[in-house]
Amino acid sequence: MNRTRRPRPRSRRAPLLRAAAASLLAAAAGPSAAESISGVCPDGSIFVVQSASAIPCSEARRVEPGQMPPIKPEYLPRPYAWQLFQERQNPNNPYNLVEAGRAAAAAPRAPEPTAAAASGAAAVQPAAAAAQLAAVAPANPATASAPRPAGAAADLGLSNDEIRDLVAIVELSQERAPALLAEPHAGGPGLVLRLARSAAFEGRLRDAWAAAGRPAAGSVVLFAAEARSAVDFFANLTFAQGHVAFHPDPANAQQIGVLRGRQGALAAGEITLGYVVLPEQADLAAPIDIYWNDRRITATLAPAS
Repeated sequence: MNRTRRPRPRSRRAPLLRAAAASLLAAAAGPSAAESISGVCPDGSIFVVQSASAIPCSEARRVEPGQMPPIKPEYLPRPYAWQLFQERQNPNNPYNLVEAGRAAAAAPRAPEPTAAAASGAAAVQPAAAAAQLAAVAPANPATASAPRPAGAAADLGLSNDEIRDLVAIVELSQERAPALLAEPHAGGPGLVLRLARSAAFEGRLRDAWAAAGRPAAGSVVLFAAEARSAVDFFANLTFAQGHVAFHPDPANAQQIGVLRGRQGALAAGEITLGYVVLPEQADLAAPIDIYWNDRRITATLAPAS
């Protein structure tokens, strides 16, 4: 009697095993390029998104991650505090125009000159008023409301020779710890801003403030602004390190102050010397980003010996 063999049914386990092995290999290989989309927007910003609908601009150019072009300095992110300060100084900012209009409307009108005023007296009065205003008005309009704190220039008792020594320290420190920013003017540098650390000055400043009951714990950085031509200078500095950005308050002399000279209009050859007290967590032995106007440098102000 002949027996006919029936074909054995195929096991369903083999396709399942192959599918599982394929998924394991895919996971071991890491995420594929199809999982993200990278590219560049017309404004120069770079994006990495999960889907085409999430691309943040129109007319984007898609670029593989390994072929992404380098980011130019003007497209690097800037601290929010630096941008906010710049806008507050902008006379065309509508936010500032509102307050300027209110101040102009509330300002009292100048009294009309009386017939009894002699012509000689009328000629003297403006000069006397100007002298009085110069005697009480600070040179820097950005710090007009700043009180003079203990530990400012007058309390430190710095002599002219000591001021010159500090300027020389800032300049000589550039050889070991360069930190220089230049503002161009008429084809050349209109103003050169140098920054440096002086341990001796830092100790003197801390002692003066401690004696007045206002201790400061952060590192102190000196800055010297040298005008090469007639320019305006304001110490609108921002320091960024890691995830921390610090913009000193111009009305708080425990954060920033002028030791000699002034902020505002400088004549060619004038030098303004000042200081900034950084937050306690700032590490001058590590690189720190320094912003001034639209300039940016990365410097190590206290490099290891």
